[in-house]
Amino acid sequence: MIAEQWLLCPICGNKTRVKIRGDTILKNFPLFCPKCKQETLINVKQLNMSVIKEPDAQTQSR
Repeated sequence: MIAEQWLLCPICGNKTRVKIRGDTILKNFPLFCPKCKQETLINVKQLNMSVIKEPDAQTQSR
């Protein structure tokens, strides 16, 4: 039997609508939380989730 678990929001810690198994691999996955209405980019490998930090947008100077 393969282990399954719900992905938790890295911001508020609540359960999202995504369920992963032990053999699931996600790269640059946009995880949306229905409670806090935030979207974060994550990577998942062997039930371990890591958050991808996006650099803030900067204005272009001429």
